[in-house]
Amino acid sequence: MATQKMLKFVTVPKAMPEKRPATMRSQDFDEIYREYAADKAAEQAGRCSQCGVPYCQSHCPLHNNIPDWLKLTAEGRLQEAYELSQATNTFPEICGRICPQDRLCEGNCVIEQSGHGTVTIGSVEKYLTDKAWEMGWVVPIRPHAERSESVAIIGAGPGGLAAADVLRRAGVQVTVYDRYDRAGGLMTYGIPGFKLEKPVVMQRIEQLELGGVQFVLNCTVGEDITFDAIRGRHDAVLIATGVYKSRDIEAPGVGAQGVVKALDYLTASNRKSFGDEVPAFDNGMLDASGKRVVVIGGGDTSMDCVRTAIRQGALSVKCLYRRDRANMPGSQREVQNAEEEGVEFVWLSAPKGFTGGPDVEGVMVQKMRLGAPDATGRQSPEIIEGADYVEPADLVVQALGFEPEDLPGLWDVPELKVTRWGTIKADFRTHETNLPGVYAAGDIVRGASLVVWAIRDGREAADAIIAYLKQAEAVAAE
Repeated sequence: MATQKMLKFVTVPKAMPEKRPATMRSQDFDEIYREYAADKAAEQAGRCSQCGVPYCQSHCPLHNNIPDWLKLTAEGRLQEAYELSQATNTFPEICGRICPQDRLCEGNCVIEQSGHGTVTIGSVEKYLTDKAWEMGWVVPIRPHAERSESVAIIGAGPGGLAAADVLRRAGVQVTVYDRYDRAGGLMTYGIPGFKLEKPVVMQRIEQLELGGVQFVLNCTVGEDITFDAIRGRHDAVLIATGVYKSRDIEAPGVGAQGVVKALDYLTASNRKSFGDEVPAFDNGMLDASGKRVVVIGGGDTSMDCVRTAIRQGALSVKCLYRRDRANMPGSQREVQNAEEEGVEFVWLSAPKGFTGGPDVEGVMVQKMRLGAPDATGRQSPEIIEGADYVEPADLVVQALGFEPEDLPGLWDVPELKVTRWGTIKADFRTHETNLPGVYAAGDIVRGASLVVWAIRDGREAADAIIAYLKQAEAVAAE
């Protein structure tokens, strides 16, 4: 009677995995949620209402078959559940940890709308895949037949790695080029360990390597190898570089020592977790220990920065955001976690400049109020005259988002078309650029976005590349 294992949402309350106490978790970079026990995962999966139109699935960028793998989990058929989740998602263990489920699948759960508390989809997904690794169900890719064609992927972030996985399963030869010394992109160097422990990323990269994906690391296109040389070596190219150019504040004193970029700050911290030597951290510049820290910005990157500063032993951590809590783009779950750990949020506040020199001593803050809605419907912040003050600071982290680099200029391919925002212009279905055999996917096309969207784009682009290679093969055979 398998159906009796489902529809328990009326009698069984929502229960997240246990969250480690803030006083404990703020002392280390370990993940903050403990694992579900097997019976708890089955119980929580059994709360799914198995609704006829699963909004959780339609609001997942990957359209994961969530109701079915919840049902299999509730029935104890864990390997089948994992294989079903893996069928649409290259990295379910990563999405289970870092997706903003409160804005995607869980936020659109039907029983959440009816007041019973959402099914804890992300936590079950994490449990399932961790169990799959533990039990040896995750195996290296073994294509049914090898193909002779070769595809280059520029960028070893989630979009590029998702494409590599799909291409290798089809037997295509894949080489991934990346500027860093480790693959993974922002999953490795941007996202802190308390959200995504690094062995979780490294084991998936090892799986790809064992499956035949070749990695060329410490390789900057345009410097170590030209884009034309890559095109010459391979039958198709996928550009999946992401967006790494930080948006900077234009204000007096911005060049002071101690005013740093979010990605530099997070990368230094993550490198230390690998045991690397990081001079800019070791000399104290990118270490928040004992400092008054101010983070500027309201997105998920700023949440990563404030929570990292707490763990580094900052004297105080404040987050300035020019709108209020309700209009903050970052995950509300992350804001709550940060507050529990000791972060102070200063709403309706924006930087006007920086005091001190050569070392920063404070942030000149101007107070804001919300006025008329802008073009997106959000209320625009307006300055309150005469309400300025100085917030003391020894370390200021700019977390205002990211923009694309000038790839046509950096790579000496002026013919590669970009949009007015600098993102690569690509077909939204096939991800094809204006250059034959060249595709683009992820943030470099859509702008700074979520890991799950990059995975979707990478998988779609890989499917389009496979179709392109097969078409070329058919033409050559005629």
